[in-house]
Amino acid sequence: MPEMDIALKEAMQIDGALGAALVDHSSGMALSVVGGSQDFDLTIAAAGNSDVVRAELRAMELLGLEGAIEDVLVTLKDQYHLIRPLTGRAGRGLFLYLVLARSRANLALARHHLRRIEENIQI
Repeated sequence: MPEMDIALKEAMQIDGALGAALVDHSSGMALSVVGGSQDFDLTIAAAGNSDVVRAELRAMELLGLEGAIEDVLVTLKDQYHLIRPLTGRAGRGLFLYLVLARSRANLALARHHLRRIEENIQI
């Protein structure tokens, strides 16, 4: 998946980026990962955030909400976790996951850049 690796490396250029992954939300498996650290296992975080996506999809279904998730933001004391489901037909069931250092990130710009990356992904 060279295109995915390029997209994730591009995501790592966003100010404050600590890690990025492409994740299958049905299985929780990270298909590609860049970044992370010894103290922060991105594959475990990606699997956990698959539960977040599934829960949001379930809530939307129960509420009868139409449309799709644009992105999900989890705000922690020191980090932002951005989840952006892929919208293309080939990317159905996948999401981009970006972890940002809150002290160095501009959340609005990060969301903008992640949206642009998602729009340009070819799977």
